Amino acid sequence: MAEAHQAVAFQFTVTPEGIDLQLSHQALTEIYLSGVRSWKKRIVRLKNSVITGVYPASPSSWLFVVIAILATMYTRSDPSMGLIAKIQEHLPSMSTQCQAVVSAVLFSTMLWLLLIFTMRLCLKQLLSYHRWMFEQHGKMSNTTKVWVALVRIFSGRKPLLYSYQGSLPNLPLPTTKDTVKRYLESVRPLMDDTQFERMTKLATEFETTLGNRLQWYLKLKALWAANYVSDWWEEYVYLRGRSPIMVNSNYYGMDFLYVTPTPIQAARAGNTIHAMLLYRRKLNKEEIKPSRIPGTVIPLCAAQCERMFNTTRTPGEETDTVQHWQDSDYVAVYHRGRYFRLRVYHSGRLLSPREIEFQIQRILDDTSPPSKGEEKLGALTAGDRIPWAKARVKYFSSGVNKRSLDCIEKAAFFVTLDDDEQGMMGDDPAASLDRYAKSLLHGKCYDRWFDKSFSVVFYKNGKNGMNAEHSWADAPVVAHLWEYALATDSFQLGYNAEGHCKGEVDSSLPKPQKLNWEIPPECEELISQSLAVAQNLADDVDFHVFSFRDFGKGKVKKCRVSPDAFIQIALQRSGPAPVRAVPSSNIHTTHHQQLYRMAMTGAGIDRHLFCLYVVSKYLGEESPFLKEVLSEPWRLSTSQTPVQQVELFDLVNHPEYISCGGGFGPVADDGYGVSYCIVGDNMINFHISCKHSCPQTDAHKFGAQIRKALRDILQLLSPNQQEKEPKKTGESRPEVKKDQ
Repeated sequence: MAEAHQAVAFQFTVTPEGIDLQLSHQALTEIYLSGVRSWKKRIVRLKNSVITGVYPASPSSWLFVVIAILATMYTRSDPSMGLIAKIQEHLPSMSTQCQAVVSAVLFSTMLWLLLIFTMRLCLKQLLSYHRWMFEQHGKMSNTTKVWVALVRIFSGRKPLLYSYQGSLPNLPLPTTKDTVKRYLESVRPLMDDTQFERMTKLATEFETTLGNRLQWYLKLKALWAANYVSDWWEEYVYLRGRSPIMVNSNYYGMDFLYVTPTPIQAARAGNTIHAMLLYRRKLNKEEIKPSRIPGTVIPLCAAQCERMFNTTRTPGEETDTVQHWQDSDYVAVYHRGRYFRLRVYHSGRLLSPREIEFQIQRILDDTSPPSKGEEKLGALTAGDRIPWAKARVKYFSSGVNKRSLDCIEKAAFFVTLDDDEQGMMGDDPAASLDRYAKSLLHGKCYDRWFDKSFSVVFYKNGKNGMNAEHSWADAPVVAHLWEYALATDSFQLGYNAEGHCKGEVDSSLPKPQKLNWEIPPECEELISQSLAVAQNLADDVDFHVFSFRDFGKGKVKKCRVSPDAFIQIALQRSGPAPVRAVPSSNIHTTHHQQLYRMAMTGAGIDRHLFCLYVVSKYLGEESPFLKEVLSEPWRLSTSQTPVQQVELFDLVNHPEYISCGGGFGPVADDGYGVSYCIVGDNMINFHISCKHSCPQTDAHKFGAQIRKALRDILQLLSPNQQEKEPKKTGESRPEVKKDQ
């Protein structure tokens, strides 16, 4: 109870002489500094709200407009065409000169707001232009050149993270006819003539009857909402799922492949946690540059960044919810069955990496045993959602359990100090990568808090990784944070000669606070049941991670083919779905590029059909076509992990500092989950998952098929190109400097 005692700012004792107050100066100081920090953040948010609210103009431009109007009035000309005089008529009694100035300022403000609205409308229209996407690579039309120049002019000089949000065009709603047509084209290679004829009949019937009615409701939503998909997608695809989110929904990211900056677990945690909190500070100040479509001036929506930190998914019996708090001054840490609260601010400042390392080492050195039922408590977040929701209400809604659970859920993020060693190591580096992936995906099923927006895992040998909950954001948002943390850790913060974090330690730092729990036997039984469900799921996952180094995007681009389309065709040639025809020329890759470009412009298939299905359920209507479309199994689910989103170091000069990317679990029981990461010009990393329980799937065999397909397709696309350089082996590694 010592930590709880320190947290109380004052105590009082009733005595015969009166009330004896005992004030804690340290606690009061921390409360004061916490309040100051909170108000500073509010002021920054207010300032950024003003700057973002007037974008693409700037607050200083208001003064320029006011001075310009006053200057023209001084020359006895009326730029308002009588409006200033009309404003003067409605002003209260004051001197003529004062009335003229006030009315001029009011007119200037209205003119300024009108200009902002016009500029924002122009920028929204410019960002709705999509023709550039369909032009041949390297050949830009004059129209597109003018468009690029105009976008740069209207974008301003230094946009904040959320500056573009008010200027982004709404997600366009495709017509039902176009979506149905593209759907039939996409499934044609998967069906024989009889199946396709039946599906065509269902599609035509839907399009001419129920489809029009459902589309009318979607048109209303598209007029009202900027994105007619996102809220329903989050609700029905993620939050209403009642099966475990571990493996089925959460995904992971890996550390550097060939380099471990320090072998000291606490030191690696010190630098990485500090780097992530620096990122949060930049995020709060909106100092992170808005993400753009690679190689273009087109900004991407940044709304998902808002819930990156201080966020958790809370279970419900029917649906989960995502809760976000404005701030948190600590992280939650798990080590050997105990949960700790580690404050990352002291005396109003962020702890240095060395101080965080010192605090982490205190946790590692703590020999206190877990409370009864505490060790495997995290299994509740790994099992089915309904038992967890019921247990949360029954056993964690009051008292010490609620306080401790609140501490975890309101933390900036979750940290696991793992006693295992992971990474590419030992006599069988390929197998070690597979174990590393499984560890990040599910761990021991109880040593991660899968509900947190993301959890960072630090292994005994200095390796790290992360596990992220999927409902609040897609992988590129988390990848941006992760790349920043990795780069800042190694190239900005660094370590001393002994491998420890740099800097000094304030000896007055209070110890991390161990959380207390009172877990009754009935709750322990629920924990055991959730652990059994999660363990069965984890044991069933088959994983294979490998680096393909025969060639990369460099050679693929020489064949004038999109690297992403090239890989997708290889996956289709290797995959479990019965694709009946994959052309051997680049016609198929061209068609693939056309499809993903259409999806990028809002003319995709699955989201539109999904929303039509949701409307049909609201209306109580049954559609055989939508039911069949939405029930089709996703036997091959793929995703490309973006690389080098933050330009903090040069991958060409530091090839050893490459990450293997990340991955996810299989979406279907009889299918594969494939994540791939295109690194530089000569490397492609693959993360393949499936289930042991399915006799038709094997992650390692599928990996071998992908390697073969990649080589075969390159030969088909360039039959006359004979490579003269020596062939690289599949698992070779770049030269690593000795001092690394």
